[in-house]
Amino acid sequence: MSGRVGDLSVKQADALAQFRENVKDILPQCPSQSDHFLLRWLRGELLHLLDTITTEWQVPEVIDKYLSGGMCGHDREGSPIWYDVIGPLDPKGLMHSVSKQDLVKSKVRDCEILQKECDLQSERLGRNIEAITMVYDCEGLGMKHLYKPAIETYGEVLTMFEDNYPEGLKRLFVIKAPKLFPVAYNLVKHFLSEDTRRKVIVLGSNWQEVLQKYIDPEELPAYYGGKLTDPDGDPRCRTRITFGSEIPKTYYVRDSIKVDYDQCVTIGRGSSHQVEYELLAPNCALRWQFTCDGADIGFGVYMKKKIGEWMKASEMKEVVPNQRYNAHLVPEDGSLTCPEPGVCKYSLTVHLSYINEVPIIEPWLTCNNCAANYVFSII
Repeated sequence: MSGRVGDLSVKQADALAQFRENVKDILPQCPSQSDHFLLRWLRGELLHLLDTITTEWQVPEVIDKYLSGGMCGHDREGSPIWYDVIGPLDPKGLMHSVSKQDLVKSKVRDCEILQKECDLQSERLGRNIEAITMVYDCEGLGMKHLYKPAIETYGEVLTMFEDNYPEGLKRLFVIKAPKLFPVAYNLVKHFLSEDTRRKVIVLGSNWQEVLQKYIDPEELPAYYGGKLTDPDGDPRCRTRITFGSEIPKTYYVRDSIKVDYDQCVTIGRGSSHQVEYELLAPNCALRWQFTCDGADIGFGVYMKKKIGEWMKASEMKEVVPNQRYNAHLVPEDGSLTCPEPGVCKYSLTVHLSYINEVPIIEPWLTCNNCAANYVFSII
């Protein structure tokens, strides 16, 4: 059973009915109350996905200008089409210019834009549109695209897509694939489910002919064998598809930001450096900055009730989820507002097999009328 409307097992149908009952109080505020809409959330467990990315998050300029790809046209069944243009992409430049978290956020934003277009198409056509078509233009794929930090980040993006947008992909066409493509694909295919792998279609020299079987020429950019152009006649439709290019080193964050670090610590493999702050009033603003040498590093923020009290991370309230940051490429700078008093614990963890020296600006705390009222300790 696929888990789609009309193809539900008894267990899946029961789960849908129970889910509808659980959310009945908020259903009137949802954009749709259909089974299709509820199944999207039930299959992907998207209840905790923050949709503020599409409305509040500011896209870094370097992503906007140099991260290739874009939505352009619809296939013959009405599904949106997303193009990824691999050749001009500068993976190393991207990883040196923006944080891994911003790259993942940009892909969440793209997924949400595509989902909203699916919803609009459903309204326009009077039938349900749930999945998208993708075209991967692999012309120019080379060794620069096998840059390890970029591959790891792309793996996180694929995992995010698999976890949160199951069945969101109808088919993925790979065109102009060079001899290196099997090597690149083998590096990332383990992030994909078997169902997703079956949707990857590598086309040969007749790729234009095959694309036109699925995409009307009026909806296919002229650059890819169709008739669609920008208003100025651009066959690549660059108002909708970013083709990217080499990123100027002036965007590299580590080279452009000079930070005077207060403290440098050495953290061994599997070890962590932890810092505690006691927050004596609500709505304290906390900020942290750190960088490291040689590899990425794990970082998370937790809350507990008492200073000095030993607790496992799993026993504390997770405020900022523990993630791996590419702080050896881009210094990390973040902040949050804590709505309630308590003890805030920062944790930096090394996962790799060698020792990193981690220069750290110890997180500083500000609070209206109580900026000095905190306890600081390194444990």
